[in-house]
Amino acid sequence: MNSATKNFDYIIVGGGASGLMMAYRMSKDAYFDDKSILILDQIKKSSNDRTWCFWEKNIGDWDDILNHSWRDIIFKGDSGAMQTCIEPYVYKMIKSSDFYQKVWKIISTKQNIQFSEENVVKIQQEESLGVVFTTENKYHSKRIINSVLFSDVYQEQQKYPVLQQHFVGYFVKTKEPVFTTNAATFMDFTIPQKGNTRFMYVLPYAENEALFEYTLFSKELLEYTAYADAIKAYLEDKNITDYEIVEKEQGAIPMTSYKFWNSNSVNIIHIGTAGGWSKASTGFTFKNIDKKTRHLINHLKKETSLKSFQKTNRFWFYDLLLLDILSKHNAKGAAVFSRMFKKLSPQLILKFLDEETTFSKELKIFSNMQIRLFSKALIKRLF
Repeated sequence: MNSATKNFDYIIVGGGASGLMMAYRMSKDAYFDDKSILILDQIKKSSNDRTWCFWEKNIGDWDDILNHSWRDIIFKGDSGAMQTCIEPYVYKMIKSSDFYQKVWKIISTKQNIQFSEENVVKIQQEESLGVVFTTENKYHSKRIINSVLFSDVYQEQQKYPVLQQHFVGYFVKTKEPVFTTNAATFMDFTIPQKGNTRFMYVLPYAENEALFEYTLFSKELLEYTAYADAIKAYLEDKNITDYEIVEKEQGAIPMTSYKFWNSNSVNIIHIGTAGGWSKASTGFTFKNIDKKTRHLINHLKKETSLKSFQKTNRFWFYDLLLLDILSKHNAKGAAVFSRMFKKLSPQLILKFLDEETTFSKELKIFSNMQIRLFSKALIKRLF
């Protein structure tokens, strides 16, 4: 290790979605133009390693790199199939390769932002500075923004349940046009549940191309062949037999109400999955990152303690109740989500997931769900 300590105004650890989005927001704000910013990661990401989907009402920052978008979604459960328009929302899909290209192109124009390919091994708070240790160097900064999950302590604790949203996706291309591109299948629970919460997620972005993603909300991951076999069986059930798999993706996102932000300090803040920014009840991450990076930019400009950024609200508690249910009754997930989509408008559901509903609307939502399950979970948490 180089014994000389290097200083930066801001250090971003991790060049994935959350780290790069922070760098993107900083590059677009004149406040940071005279600040030295360092991005650290083992590699400079450029390949298509994942797909991100989210919904929003208006034109957004990422519309110029959309792979596709849908104004209708399909939900399939025990009460049948329903296709519905979600306007004023639009469901949007981007590929990470396009995101990386866009962000790096903008960042590269800023002389005050540097990138270094280094392996970060440790981050720690010192008396008045944060310190980043890599295998090559030691860095000091008053503002360290970390997106790397270094510890698995969240998995070892017992206070908050931990599930995984885990999935394998196949990008499928058929010889003949077989897909209708006007609607995305948000959740299809008609597949065998096998004691878990399992659904198929289908995004048709051309008449002969679609992403099929086999997804579970459960504690344990599966062998890869189990995901692959489920996708192949689903395609066969839809009479889709003449196709090629042009790309694959795989991932697992922690679903937990564990308070990652308790590890934040005066000079260090954890973001993305490492900061608890993934929506605990669904695993949706990109939309939360988009919103929270905007808020964090404003917080950084106040030059106050990073420990005061994160606030726990009632939606955190709602997520906790659902995870309590799914942790103890994992097979009940299909029934919970089916009842929600049967009783409530998709616009209300999406607004609720965005944590923008009023308390009166939230009472309506819970009254139309499996109230007995939620009541038991609530009583157990309170008493």
